[in-house]
Amino acid sequence: MKKLFILTITLLFLALQSYSQEDLLDILDEEVEEEIEYIAYTFKATRVINGHSNERMRAKQLDFRINHRFGQLNTGAYELWGLDNALINFSFEYGINDRLMIGLRRGTNKKVYDGSLKFTLIRQSKGIRITPVSVSYYVNSSLKTQRDYLDLPDLKASTFTEYMHRSAYTHQLLIARKFNEQLSLLVSPTFVHRNYVAPTENNDIIALGFSGRYKFIRRVAFTFEYFYANHVTSDNIYTHPLALGFDIETGGHVFQLFATNSKPMVEDGFIGETTGSWLDGGVYFGFNMSRVFAITGKSHK
Repeated sequence: MKKLFILTITLLFLALQSYSQEDLLDILDEEVEEEIEYIAYTFKATRVINGHSNERMRAKQLDFRINHRFGQLNTGAYELWGLDNALINFSFEYGINDRLMIGLRRGTNKKVYDGSLKFTLIRQSKGIRITPVSVSYYVNSSLKTQRDYLDLPDLKASTFTEYMHRSAYTHQLLIARKFNEQLSLLVSPTFVHRNYVAPTENNDIIALGFSGRYKFIRRVAFTFEYFYANHVTSDNIYTHPLALGFDIETGGHVFQLFATNSKPMVEDGFIGETTGSWLDGGVYFGFNMSRVFAITGKSHK
């Protein structure tokens, strides 16, 4: 009886120990499952097509980007359906840290210089803390420097006031959600102020952008972008910008091919000065090519 009692106690102790270990493992599993998991790569580049996405460069990484537009398709065979003409914008965007990005650009259309800041306010996440969307704030300031341009104040005197007349400012909230590995959508409420406009136009523009990305094979995704702007009316020449394209991932590059009815490549331009129409072939074929460089050290998204 004594041996049986000792054996019973020993088996009971081992069973309780096994139960405790399993219970402890379950608790650890629950803690691991409840960690915050931030959603990465809602879009594959800092721009969807013309407009910015919610993405920004990681800390200490530099994105060198070439944005290119050919002429309008409706120019016909003599202009090789727009391929004889070209506009280019060079862009440098650098991650100060994992929330703040700065950018500098120079474009050939009206010889525009522009600079920007993009700051991540909220990051989409799941796990112990569920955040359904990512939110970024984007601000841009641009300056048109082309001399003797018909629609711009003269720059011959090169005074500070004349330069300020040629400046414009854009503020955007970039609200994005990655629904799954295939589909991402973005809404971008936008305010644009232009210091100089024609007497019949307003200095301020309010617009709402709708953008998206659908990945249908491993390294190729369809993209679209549309901005509804309040200054577009039936009695002026302006239209709402619409762009359709494809993202192609090639290692360290993201290659974007698209068609758009907008000629300018800076926010106040493509939101406020788009004149092309998809209905009559006033569309520009273009591409964006992005190359990312790690300036120093490693960073984490």
